[in-house]
Amino acid sequence: MFAAPCTFLLSVAQMPQLPASDLPEVAFAGRSNVGKSSLVNALTARKTLARTSNTPGRTQQLNFFDLGKRLMLVDLPGYGYAQASKSDITQWTGLTRDYLRGRAQLRRVLLLVDARHGLKPNDREVMEQFDTTAVVYQVVLTKADKVKPLELDALLAKTRQELLTHVAAYPDVAVTSAVKRRGIAELRAELAELALPEPPG
Repeated sequence: MFAAPCTFLLSVAQMPQLPASDLPEVAFAGRSNVGKSSLVNALTARKTLARTSNTPGRTQQLNFFDLGKRLMLVDLPGYGYAQASKSDITQWTGLTRDYLRGRAQLRRVLLLVDARHGLKPNDREVMEQFDTTAVVYQVVLTKADKVKPLELDALLAKTRQELLTHVAAYPDVAVTSAVKRRGIAELRAELAELALPEPPG
């Protein structure tokens, strides 16, 4: 499925701009600079589909990508530290919260966590919000190539244990590296199960 055309659809700054679509959606959430755009690019095998930056807070709108008319990928603004005004941060934080709380076709949120740091307080705050609103989410450890194997194994075990206390958490934790391509094929397979069936012929 990920070999199909993946096209940028639109950027959304206000709720009324959300696309009228029947496609199941997978959203990418996480702290600023955790690697959301890089993961979107790695999954779709496109280097510049989603714009990446070393500047926290570069993604300030909801960016929608149509994957082969079977699945919509949604790159969300990061939370936590960002190089932007307080009013801008407040605006996109509210937009993201409203989208996550009320989007009927949202099938799963991938909650990206930097493997070098593990879950932070604002990650846990978001997880509690997901639990309250019954939004299914899956933790994805990013930048796994930057962590020693034993440290990564310990973080993985610790994260899995913590997720047992969260009712909306998907039980499996994905481990990825956009640079080394680790975990990309496995995550593609999981997301393919959420997509519309391949059209006949």
